[in-house]
Amino acid sequence: MGLGRRAMTAPAPGGARLHFIRHGETEWSVLGRHTGSTDVALTARGEEEARALAPWLSDRAFSHILSSPRQRARRTCELTGLGAAAVEADLAEWDYGDYEGLRPDEIQARQPGWSIYRDGCPGGETPSAIHTRADRLLARLRVLEGDVALFSHGHFGRVLAARWIGAPIDFGSHLALGTASLGILCTESRHPGIPVIALWNAAPGALAGGA
Repeated sequence: MGLGRRAMTAPAPGGARLHFIRHGETEWSVLGRHTGSTDVALTARGEEEARALAPWLSDRAFSHILSSPRQRARRTCELTGLGAAAVEADLAEWDYGDYEGLRPDEIQARQPGWSIYRDGCPGGETPSAIHTRADRLLARLRVLEGDVALFSHGHFGRVLAARWIGAPIDFGSHLALGTASLGILCTESRHPGIPVIALWNAAPGALAGGA
């Protein structure tokens, strides 16, 4: 879902306007390894990706800047020029438990037909637990005002967007989310009671072209 810069810089109609940023590339994201609690660093390319977001965040006066505890999210925030974020534990990635560090094909070999949104992770978070965590976080975010920056992760970001619009968490399987991408969760300007995904999975190159 893409919007140009004009839409990004339009004043919020009231209530929180959530800017969701996934962290930049890591060695594990390149390899497709599920990275939950493992505290891997950004690659050099991941740092470049984060810096490229700076022009698209610098013209907003964020009322709150929050980040997952993981260094890949906190470092992404720093490199965008927003400085140090307040750590928000509920922005952490899905706890993959026994599947931490595994690639999708390795998980499928253990559990054919596996879907994280339906089956969760043995030894980690269940779909019910991640649903509860996302809703708990959104309950706190919805009462904030103005622009809020959230630095987080792939699977949790998809769940958060799904729950923002009241969809079941498996709707997240339809929401691609690349590294160092930007999404905006807000309410419809003419109908403030309707939550919308105004922007999703937008990388700096796409944003520059108004895609």
